[in-house]
Amino acid sequence: MILLRHPVCGTLRGARSLSTRASAILSSLDIPVGAAELPGVYDGQWSGSGEVLESVCPATGEVLARVRSATPDELHEALGKSKEAYLHLRTVPAPKRGELLRQIREALSEKRDVLGALVTLEMGKIKTEGIGEVQEFVDICDYAVGLSRMMNGRVVASERPGHTILEVPNPIGVVGVLTAFNFPVAVYGWNFALSVAAGNANVWKPSPSTPLCSIAITKIIARVLEKNGLPGAVSTLITGGKDVGEAIVESRDIPLVSFTGSEAVGRVVGKAVQSRFGKSILELGGNNASIIMPDADMQLAVPAVFFGAIGTAGQRCTSTRRLYLHRAIAPKFLDALQKLYATINVGDPLVDGTLLGPLHTRAAVGIYSDAVQRLRQSGAEILTGGKTYDHAALSQGNFVQPTISVPKTADPADKIWSTETFAPILNVDLFDELEQAIEWNNAVPQGLSSSLWTRDIRNLGKWIGPEGSDAGIVNVNVGTSGAEIGAAFGGNKSTGWGRESGGDAWKQYVRWSACTVNFSDAAPLAQGVDFST
Repeated sequence: MILLRHPVCGTLRGARSLSTRASAILSSLDIPVGAAELPGVYDGQWSGSGEVLESVCPATGEVLARVRSATPDELHEALGKSKEAYLHLRTVPAPKRGELLRQIREALSEKRDVLGALVTLEMGKIKTEGIGEVQEFVDICDYAVGLSRMMNGRVVASERPGHTILEVPNPIGVVGVLTAFNFPVAVYGWNFALSVAAGNANVWKPSPSTPLCSIAITKIIARVLEKNGLPGAVSTLITGGKDVGEAIVESRDIPLVSFTGSEAVGRVVGKAVQSRFGKSILELGGNNASIIMPDADMQLAVPAVFFGAIGTAGQRCTSTRRLYLHRAIAPKFLDALQKLYATINVGDPLVDGTLLGPLHTRAAVGIYSDAVQRLRQSGAEILTGGKTYDHAALSQGNFVQPTISVPKTADPADKIWSTETFAPILNVDLFDELEQAIEWNNAVPQGLSSSLWTRDIRNLGKWIGPEGSDAGIVNVNVGTSGAEIGAAFGGNKSTGWGRESGGDAWKQYVRWSACTVNFSDAAPLAQGVDFST
């Protein structure tokens, strides 16, 4: 049985007054708590007179705020100011842009805990995960400060005497960043920090259900920009729905669009950007697998799968959704895992010790319930969970029971295995040979994260090599979830092939030029071509 950690306190959905703790969090971030509506557009000035977006606490159903999104005219004006801001920022030396990011890093760090609390309040992830998400923004700013002095091109040897070839990176322009609800702070941070270091202005369109996180972050960044005499539209915010997203994706003034979201929408975004010969960074579905070999360290593997499947209530792109167990250790592993599930603390995500918060929306609860129903109808064995909670204290929130299922079919082409369900549902199957498990791992359309648990170096070599996992993240004795910022983050196949954060991801935020320089007294042609008269 899963334990109820604490009662969840708050006002009911649609209530006019804010709870004390919601008021305290918003006030600490300079978000007015008494306003009937908040402006949701920033381009150096705050505005917004379009449709109203409601921010709803997923743990209590409390309406936190109503935010005015952009009208078409406000959207057009904001995009124009972003382009003007780019023309200014591109002339600022890269190390000076790094200093700007250092100041933003300090400003974010000072507000880290209360920003984390806002993430928890508005998105629903537990407190430690909310703080950790803000820390990601802080960390990527640290990374980008150093990067601002190392965004180097190359010198290439020329075959012609007295010539040299330079590969030169320059700012690309305005970068559109469309982020999802599950990481309402960090994903913008990954893009913003690298983009600013490269010399670009940015347009942020957050999820319509997490406008407060974007407003709070934008306020902090705006103060630093103003202090440094830079245009606020270096970090433009445009809240809104589908129409705003479409306008950004279709704008020829935005050469690079970074989109995080579903495979279905990502397919539309990718086609639209490509149709105007723009660039896109796509971070789409996960559907990630962990493979447990018989020589795995159970004391490490079981907690890692537990976190991977239940962390953020199964709403991470990297959440563990498929578990492949070697037949020899399956009973022991499942017994240990179910015992952990039985002890999880569910409840108020702002309370220390809570490990399971709510799903983000009521619609997500419906998706969870439909997925469980399909499992039952297909003959799957539900080992634990499979229902919503009936505790009165949880009735106003979007709480569901983490579920472990053993589907009747092992066919990876079946929708049970091939479709990502953004909820804490873990499907399990057994294998006899590593090759079989790798084949199952690779057989689904998505390719974000994967994890192998083994002590055998031969298994490790196969897993990370050409016969191994085809995912963008290929871990060994590390779970599928919880990537660091130092390496590039992203996936292959229908996950979109995009890369953000560390590694060589910065190279996507610049335009590259090959510059051949002749410093001789002759002008020979390449490849020995003779075109003399």
